[in-house]
Amino acid sequence: MKIKCKEISKVFETKNGALKALEEINFQTKEKEFLCILGPSGCGKTTLLKIVAGLLEPTKGEIVYEGSRSDGTPYNSLVFQEHGLFPWMNVIDNVSFGLEMRGIVKENRYRTATEVIEKVGLKRFAKNYPHELSVGMKQRVGIARAIVNDPEILLMDEPFGSLDAQTRRILQDELLKIWSQYQKPIIYVTHDIEEAVLLGDRVIVLTSSPGRIKTEVDIDLPRPRDTEVMDSEAFVKIKMKIWLLIKDEVRKTIGQ
Repeated sequence: MKIKCKEISKVFETKNGALKALEEINFQTKEKEFLCILGPSGCGKTTLLKIVAGLLEPTKGEIVYEGSRSDGTPYNSLVFQEHGLFPWMNVIDNVSFGLEMRGIVKENRYRTATEVIEKVGLKRFAKNYPHELSVGMKQRVGIARAIVNDPEILLMDEPFGSLDAQTRRILQDELLKIWSQYQKPIIYVTHDIEEAVLLGDRVIVLTSSPGRIKTEVDIDLPRPRDTEVMDSEAFVKIKMKIWLLIKDEVRKTIGQ
């Protein structure tokens, strides 16, 4: 599964006039790639992800999906910062909801969901309800719900952005393990440089609004990878390289 973004631009019409969110975005994903989209707040990262997902139409340009279904669109799953769980459903029913919508019988969808729930470390919480879970556990349920549908590509919009630093580290490790098991391509939006370097095979750096591609950085760190690599000299070097590329964009965003 590959995605090509060709000359993607997006303009929103507001009461104060036209607001340009994205301008001439061009990139192509690679097979089984973990691609991170990094940029300052308000640069159009989420807008770009929604265009890739088919939730928004670009004002200009097109998205081409290679290796997708016969209708030319990919079967994708999205994970947002807000987990969006149904409060009246327990964990296993939340995770298997997409399978239920596809008409898969309860026994089969529960069996599939249980396998994924185990992989995200929530086996003993399968019958618990969202209000009985921590924020980090809820986010793991959201990730499991996305994976269980066997998407061609996984789209993630700052899924760990609201978590404390310790929980975020644990879930970053778990996401790397899950990705290594399933080998699904991921497009991951973040404003966190460390997170992008830790997770990604490649980082696309966007400018301040309107978002344009400033540069692409290949992450030449060995896999399998976990958060321990963050203490390495190679990691720090890449992180500083990206910071030097993006700091002027951050300053523009805050008006300096």
